[in-house]
Amino acid sequence: MKNETKQSKIYYAHLWGLRERKYDWLSKNDLKTTKWKKIVPDSPYYFFVQREEKGREIYEKFWKITDIFPVNCVGIVTARDKFVIDFDKDVLKRRIEMFRNLSMPDELIKQSFKLKDTSTFKLRKSRETLSKDENWDRYFAKILYRPFDKRNIYYTNIIVERPLLEVMRHMMHENLGLLFARPQSPKYEFSVFASETIIDQCVVGNKSAGAGISYIAPLYLYHEKGNSKSRTSGSIMMLLEPQVDYIVKKPNLSPVIVEQLTKDFKKTPSHEQIFFYIYAVLYSKIYRTKYAEFLKIDFPRVPFTKDYKLFSKMAEYGKRLVDLLLLKPTALDPLVTKFQGKGENKVEKVRYEQSKIFINKEKYFEGVAPQVWEYQIGGYQVCDKWLKDRKGRKLSLDDIKHYCKIVSSLQKTIEIQKAIDKIYSEIEKETIEFTTNEGR
Repeated sequence: MKNETKQSKIYYAHLWGLRERKYDWLSKNDLKTTKWKKIVPDSPYYFFVQREEKGREIYEKFWKITDIFPVNCVGIVTARDKFVIDFDKDVLKRRIEMFRNLSMPDELIKQSFKLKDTSTFKLRKSRETLSKDENWDRYFAKILYRPFDKRNIYYTNIIVERPLLEVMRHMMHENLGLLFARPQSPKYEFSVFASETIIDQCVVGNKSAGAGISYIAPLYLYHEKGNSKSRTSGSIMMLLEPQVDYIVKKPNLSPVIVEQLTKDFKKTPSHEQIFFYIYAVLYSKIYRTKYAEFLKIDFPRVPFTKDYKLFSKMAEYGKRLVDLLLLKPTALDPLVTKFQGKGENKVEKVRYEQSKIFINKEKYFEGVAPQVWEYQIGGYQVCDKWLKDRKGRKLSLDDIKHYCKIVSSLQKTIEIQKAIDKIYSEIEKETIEFTTNEGR
């Protein structure tokens, strides 16, 4: 008897509209009257829907971001943000002091901070552990919580659900991290960001909105001298110590990509140049539009040019973008907006009207272009999100200055994106093949 393999045929159809219309259509049609379209799902995703596949063959030859930066992970998950994260370090410290004070009943702590036992967190045990820790006050750190929104975190696995020390430890030293997301919904708008600190899982992703979870890839890895592995521990005390001479850093870059670029350019690009080049490419609107379908289903892939001049230009723009997103003063001057109006600085109702962002009936930021107000990173409309997260709070002078910097950063980012597109167009026109992780 012959072994014959028959290939299945797959057909697809969809119907948009209100539920009543769908029910009506279903009552009048069947398999034979449905207008089916044949699809051929293939590796590696096997989608059972119609997809735009134009450009896929080229795109899949690009370097995958997780291959360029081998060490990466998702952002931190605290499972109790309102307890371990705060705008004000002193307020956070008082909470932790109460938590570790065993003279206060467990029930009071539970009710005060809305904490509860889980399979991985036992309140009484955590309180006892922290009460005995002489170094308890050394676990305060900065975390990038949302775009342009650094907050204070009490960073220890005694309370934080997933501190991810194996990777995040590298961000406790001087470093740069590339943020990206693996989307979970076709509505997701592709975004990247940069950080100098540890990050939350929802910086460039918004899990509840289907925009994915944020990942971070550190540019540098820190090791002990004579030890090829990162030092890890159940505590972060050692990570918060000043940098000492027994710590050395190495680039978190695939040696293959560095070797390939060195061969192409006849010189070795710096690790920072490679980081900035990648960052700029991922900010190109041409790139994001052309490969939008593929950016919705997996981590981004990056094309590399053989032309060092193009590479260098793109890297320069990438550095400017990173400086803007990190709110470096030299990149932001002059600021494009001012805070105006009379009354108190309390955020009540945020609205945008005629180039002004009002935080209440009288106070507003002026000189905000519509495209800046509407600018999105991940699942967030940045200018709106930052203020709404502070609803009910009075903006301090530092808050006002910070927000003016955000507006200026976005304005200048939009301008740089246009310049990046011109260079990216040149890269796309090259007659040579792009660097790939499979060789050339």
